[in-house]
Amino acid sequence: MDISRRELFGMVIDKGAWVPGIWRLEVAKVLEMGLRRGRTDADFRDAALGDLAALPIEVDVETDRQAWSATVRLAATRKLTLYDAAYLELARRRGLPLATLDKELREAAVAEGVLLLGL
Repeated sequence: MDISRRELFGMVIDKGAWVPGIWRLEVAKVLEMGLRRGRTDADFRDAALGDLAALPIEVDVETDRQAWSATVRLAATRKLTLYDAAYLELARRRGLPLATLDKELREAAVAEGVLLLGL
């Protein structure tokens, strides 16, 4: 399904989204690295985190329980990082479409029969 980033945010606002338990750490890391590299400032980081916190995003508590089983198998089979495999495992287990720009993760999702949201 081809959608724009704006449409994706609209979908999240309207319907919510699910993310693995590592999501908040990954987002915070990216924003913090942008600050350290001089690409953004603390006000931007804090505003972005506040905006994201206001979205109806559910953190999947099952991610941790799957880490040493389904997730590690997906990572090995599809040659993904465990972090990327966590997103794929969640989408596959919950029957949800996956939104990612990562080429390898997109290829793995197709191979696993997971619907992709085109960005």
